[in-house]
Amino acid sequence: MSQASASSATVVIYSGGMDSFTVLHRALREGRDVHALSFDYGQRHARELEVARRVCRELAVPHQVVDIRAIHGLIDNSALTDADRRMPDGDYDADNLADTVVPNRNMMLLSMAIAKAVNIGAGRVDYGAHGGDHVLYPDCRPEFVEAMNAVAGIANFEPVEIHTPYLRRTKAEILADGLAMGLDYADTWTCYLGESLACGRCGSCRERLAAFAANGIDDPLGYSYRPEPVADAPSEGEHDV
Repeated sequence: MSQASASSATVVIYSGGMDSFTVLHRALREGRDVHALSFDYGQRHARELEVARRVCRELAVPHQVVDIRAIHGLIDNSALTDADRRMPDGDYDADNLADTVVPNRNMMLLSMAIAKAVNIGAGRVDYGAHGGDHVLYPDCRPEFVEAMNAVAGIANFEPVEIHTPYLRRTKAEILADGLAMGLDYADTWTCYLGESLACGRCGSCRERLAAFAANGIDDPLGYSYRPEPVADAPSEGEHDV
C-alpha cells in the first residue's frame, strides 16, 4: 500500500447488519480505501456473514472474515452464541437484556481490527456503535469508545483512530442517513434468528422495524411476523461493531 493510500485507508468492522452497512457506505462516500473485516465467533447463525460477503463482493471491497470460533467457550453464556437458549421476544428491557449480551465482544473485535489497521498501514477503524445502544451495553457507550481511542493511540508505534460516526445518533437517524445515500437495506440482515424470513419478534427486529416506521417507509426484508409499528426508542439492535 502506498503512503497516499495508507493515509486514506480504514478498516470497517462489518457485521452485515444495518448499522455497519451504513458505516461501510459512509466510508466509501468519503473516498476512503475501505477494508471490511467480519468475525465468525460462533454466533448462532451465519446469515449476516453471508450478506456481508455478498455486499463486499458486489462493491469490490476487500473483505476478510476472521474465524475466532476457538473463543466460543469464553463467550457462550448468551442467547446470541448458545442455540439451546431461548431467544427473548419483545422490546429490550432489564428483564431480557442480559440474555443477549456477548461478554466483552466489542473490546475483542476492536482490538483485532486495530491490529489489522496497523498491519496494513491504515489510520482508522470504523464501527457502528450508536446512541440507542448506550443505555444497554457498556461497550457501546461514549466512555468506552473514548477509552479505547486512548489505548489505540498508544498501543502501537502508529496511532489508530476509532471512528464512530453514529455514536450519538439513533437507529432511525442512521437509517435516514443511509436512505439519503440511496442504500438498499434489503442487503442487510438484523434478525437474531437465521431463518428464511426475519422473525419480527426479537428485540433486534423490533428496533429495525421501528426505525423504518420512524422514517415512514416499509422495511424491504420479508418477515414471518410484523408487529404494529412502534416509535423508535433506545433499544439493542445489532450491538453492531
